[in-house]
Amino acid sequence: MVEVELLAVTPDAEQLIELAGRTCYLSHDRSQRGSEERFIRMLLRHGHLSVLEHAYATFRIKGGSRAFTHQIVRHRLASYSQQSQRYVSEASFDYVEPETVMANSAAHRRYVELMEEIKRAYGELQELGVPKEDARFILPNAVTSEIVISANLREWRHIFSVRCEVHAQWEIRTICLQMLELLQEAVPTVFSDFVIDKEKMVARRDRSVD
Repeated sequence: MVEVELLAVTPDAEQLIELAGRTCYLSHDRSQRGSEERFIRMLLRHGHLSVLEHAYATFRIKGGSRAFTHQIVRHRLASYSQQSQRYVSEASFDYVEPETVMANSAAHRRYVELMEEIKRAYGELQELGVPKEDARFILPNAVTSEIVISANLREWRHIFSVRCEVHAQWEIRTICLQMLELLQEAVPTVFSDFVIDKEKMVARRDRSVD
């Protein structure tokens, strides 16, 4: 079971974005209570997204597979801290099983057998004196991992635009949709143009919202 937790968001993120953005236009005199929503919508409409880089969000994700983390860390404008297979024993590792495997009884049995076989082999290697940093070479992408990710809000918008759409791989799409929902609560205007279809488990940008 994947757990997605929003650890931190820049305090008063939308007010900060407005303050930074109005510096570009020297229009601080137009700032007033609640004006950040209208101002951010203007930024989104005109594609002036660099201003969003002043605010950050940090997530902790537990229970995603190594296949997921291998994909998410490709987003280079983010910072990552991940559970180490070099220092942490994986003798009793949990793993993710795709629905396509689970739905096929023969495939499911073979999958579970293989995971248990790998666990035994990992333990045997350690008993033979192989250190964790070398025993990990036999671990599959299915093994779960914990990871903390920090990125600015512009980068989160980019991540969601490519990872929440229909062609994204199912696991990273599911996790990113959860992160998007949390940020829509925390900084609603910045992500107001993303529309989540929970039935299809995808999200898209609705440009009419700008």
